[in-house]
Amino acid sequence: MDQVLQVIGALLVLSGFALAQFRVLDQRSYPYLALNLAGSAVLAVLAWDQRQWGFLLLEGAWALISLWGVIARLLGREPAAS
Repeated sequence: MDQVLQVIGALLVLSGFALAQFRVLDQRSYPYLALNLAGSAVLAVLAWDQRQWGFLLLEGAWALISLWGVIARLLGREPAAS
């Protein structure tokens, strides 16, 4: 089951990245941020459970940065453009 969740989490993050690269999604949009937040959160939880600290650092940071972007948008402060 963990493998299935890992693939789902990775697909969420990768789909957001791919859609941004093909200019379907803006990197500051809610859908982009939500895909990154959901995918990286799933992967971070799995990394924590499996005690994979490097992977947890990467995915945990990715999730927190995505969450910051969502909160910034909700408060009316646009995340910085890349």
